[in-house]
Amino acid sequence: MIITDTHTHLYSEAFDADRSEMMQRTLEANISRLFIPAIDSTYTASMLQLEKDYPKNVFLMMGLHPTHVKDNYKEELAHVLEMLDTHTFYAVGEIGIDLYWDKSTLAIQQEAFRYQIKLAKQHQLPIVIHCREAFDEIFEILEEEKSDDLFGIFHCFTGSLEQAHRAISYNMKLGIGGVATFKNGKIDQFLNQIDLKHIVLETDSPYLAPKPFRGKRNESSYILKVLEKLSEIYNTSEEKIADITTENSKAVFGV
Repeated sequence: MIITDTHTHLYSEAFDADRSEMMQRTLEANISRLFIPAIDSTYTASMLQLEKDYPKNVFLMMGLHPTHVKDNYKEELAHVLEMLDTHTFYAVGEIGIDLYWDKSTLAIQQEAFRYQIKLAKQHQLPIVIHCREAFDEIFEILEEEKSDDLFGIFHCFTGSLEQAHRAISYNMKLGIGGVATFKNGKIDQFLNQIDLKHIVLETDSPYLAPKPFRGKRNESSYILKVLEKLSEIYNTSEEKIADITTENSKAVFGV
């Protein structure tokens, strides 16, 4: 059984004290495919080092996270372009819109999102979307940009069944993580109405740890709790969930 974590920030400072031990736990649990989203240029060197240390397991993305779209966003986007042109990446992400922390940057978040979608199309790469309190704004841009070469993952999906179907209509898989294990997560109530062919697994570590680790630092090995929950929701084996979601991840990332 091969398990894929499609979204994990393993370069985070949260792992600086015990990264090698954490990685050992992850790999020993057959979680052997780890996709690493970018945040901004300050993390690029750490991401490249992680890839160097675990070349068979770590697959990098490049992008500017919406909460890091600040006054210097044009310089950051230039860095994204330069990296895409000079290094192998498997997605443009994570990108999108976040109106939870700062609504005042909406206009430049929208500009950055549109620009990075265009970069993804130019490089024939998927996008990995971050959406927080911004479904309408995200869907508006996806509607503008929809095409055969627009595809990817709606990371940390927390919307309604209707929003799930709409995300899927734009060639997006739904990234399902720890929220599926939360009592108030809600997605567990309708997830079995979504065909498994549209689902990928993720942790978003070090954030959003699943039960029973909620509130603590998350890590990729905890994806086993997400797998367990989805096995319950879909009334099928963990092996089948792992196999299907790993195949889905290969369809998105091309590796």
